[in-house]
Formats: sequence, structure tokens, C-alpha cells
Amino acid sequence: MRTALTMFGVFWGTCSIVLLFAFGKGITEQQIKDQKGMGDNIAIIWPGVTSMEFQGLPTGRRIRPTEDDVVLIKKKSSALSAISPEYRDGSVTIKFKKESRRRSLFGVWPEFGDMRNIIPDEGSRFINERDMAEKRRVVFIGNRLKEDIFGEEEAVGERVLIDNMPFTVIGVMKVKKQNSSYSGRDYRNAYIPSSTFQSMYSRRYVNNVVVQTKPEISMEVTKSQIFEIMGAKYKFDPTDRETLSIWDTTKGIAFLKDFFRAFRYFLIGIGIATLITGGIGVSNIMNIVLEERTKEIGIKMALGAKKGMILFQFIFETLIITGVGGVFGFLFAYGIVKAFPLLQLGDFVGTPSVDVWGSVMVIFVLGIVGLVAGYFPAKRAANLQPVQALKLF
Repeated sequence: MRTALTMFGVFWGTCSIVLLFAFGKGITEQQIKDQKGMGDNIAIIWPGVTSMEFQGLPTGRRIRPTEDDVVLIKKKSSALSAISPEYRDGSVTIKFKKESRRRSLFGVWPEFGDMRNIIPDEGSRFINERDMAEKRRVVFIGNRLKEDIFGEEEAVGERVLIDNMPFTVIGVMKVKKQNSSYSGRDYRNAYIPSSTFQSMYSRRYVNNVVVQTKPEISMEVTKSQIFEIMGAKYKFDPTDRETLSIWDTTKGIAFLKDFFRAFRYFLIGIGIATLITGGIGVSNIMNIVLEERTKEIGIKMALGAKKGMILFQFIFETLIITGVGGVFGFLFAYGIVKAFPLLQLGDFVGTPSVDVWGSVMVIFVLGIVGLVAGYFPAKRAANLQPVQALKLF
């Protein structure tokens, strides 16, 4: 009974640490994925006001980018992988048959979709270059907006009225998780070519600009290039960071990664402490076994058993207890991880997965714990003298 309870302690300790690693990894990946729902390696740029004098020009000058500025930045910046202006009307009427909603309408370039992870659902497409060149009246809509005005009907190919102007629906956004936004969640919005938006509303200035840096280049380098390019055109100091308001989303991703890395180390500490607690239980049970088998040890040594044999016997028994408990604990945790997706809770805690390196670490720590837990009782048993062992009994 004592051995079984001790083995259960090791079983539960191993199970706990494997589950901690598995769910910790799942939560981490889900949170980072949700954070990237708005876009990966992107920054959003809004107009700003100069806060430094430059070449005799005063402070307080408003800097408002135009679509021509976006073309200029795209041409001159070597750090960008994509860029798009973004025009916005926050309250347009979108109507289909008897259904009508007031939603935000955006005018963007084709690369906007890939930057912002706005992926067309099956049978859909996003805005393309031909739509831009011909100023087509085509619209791409979010999945929630599609449900609001079309319900269960097919949306692609249908005509809708946007502020009483006919548009053809070319695509519906694929469902995605999005933890952050700056103009409302994407699933509620509608997107048209920026050239079409301009012909409808005649805007001179863009509401904001979305840029995406190359994976191998830091966003800080990209931002510095943008300030240099815009500073040269509008005559402001490139070091004046107030001239353009920039939300660098890569900083949020970096913070999340650091936070969950620390969280992971915390879980590792808890797991190791749990296994050590189990090891203490194993050591205690082996000390009790030593007391009960003192006569047996004395007889063995009287018959010629060496210290090494006694030492090996106790360490081997300890490793058996920790090994069996650890294997069953790992298998039990693995079964829970594999069965968890059936609960369909992935949107909240992600999908747990058994970490290979975490499992290797568990096995390594478990071996050390078993060795240490068995060594001291084994050494004590090996150092007994035959006569003393028989007498103590």
C-alpha cells in the first residue's frame, strides 16, 4: 500500500507537469495567434503634429499623408514588404433587399488584405489590381456583416447598395480570431478599392496608412525610413516622432512572447518542485523499507554480498517505483491532451500539445529525482555491517 501510494505521488507529479506544459503551450500559441489576427509585422500610421522647429519652420504644423505619399514611401523604402492607404467612412448604409445596416466602409489597396490577415472564404476573393485600375464597384465584406444582411443566402455575386450606389460582392472574409483593432473588428466592415472610394467621396487625405516590414528587418528601421522620406517632403526633423502617430503592433507581440516565456519558466519551476516532492516521498518509503529489511541485508552480506550489490538493489527498486509512476503519469496526461479537442474549447485556451522538449526534461528530472531519492537509503543499507544488521533486527 505504501509503495502504491508513493507511486501515485510520482504518477500525479508527472501528469501535472506534462499537463502544465501542454496547456501552457496551447494558451501561448492561441494568444499570439489572436494578437496576430489584426496583422503580422505591421504598423498603423496616423497624421500628427510637428513638435520641433526645423529649418526656420515653426512647431505645430499638421502632417497629413495623402495617397501620393503612400506611393512615395512604397517606392523609396527598402524595408517594407507591403503598404496600403486606408480611407474610412464610419457610417455608410449597406442594403440588400429588405435588410439594411450602417457600417464602416474602407477604401484600400489589394495588399491590404494580406497585411491585415483578411483572408477570403472559399469561393471568394479580395480586391485586385484590375479593380483598382478600372475603379470597379466591387465590395469585400466581413463574415458578420454577411450574416447580418444575407443570412444563410450566398453573398458572392449579389448586388448591394452602398449609400444607394450598386456594388457587386466579390468576397466574404473567412472567420478569424482578432484580439485588437483600431477601427472596429474586421468581421463587421466592408472594403472597396481606394480608387473607387476616391471617386465616390473625393478625399484628399487618407485616414491612416498600414505598413508591413520585411521579416528580417526590424520595425524600428522601417519607421526611421518613413520619417526620413516624409521629413524630406514636408520639411520636418526626421527625429521628431510626434509628426506621425504610429502604432507598432510588433511591440505587443514581443511583450506577449516575453510574458509567456516567463509564464513557461514559472510552470517549469512548479513542475520540478512537484517532482521533487514526489521524490521525497520515494526516499521516505525506501527508508522504511530499509528498516523492515535490515535482517535480510545482514543475511545477504553475511553470505558474501558486496556493498555495490546492496546499493544497486535499493537504487534499482527506487528507479522502478519512479519509472512506473512516471510512465503511467505521462500516458494519462497524453490521453487527456488528445481528448481535450473534443470539448471544443480551443478558442479560449488553445489546443494543448505535448511538448517534446518538455517531456524530455520531465524524464531527465524524473531520473535524477529517482536516483537521488534512492541513493541515500541505499548508501545507508550498503554501509551496514552483517553482525550489526542482524543485531538491529
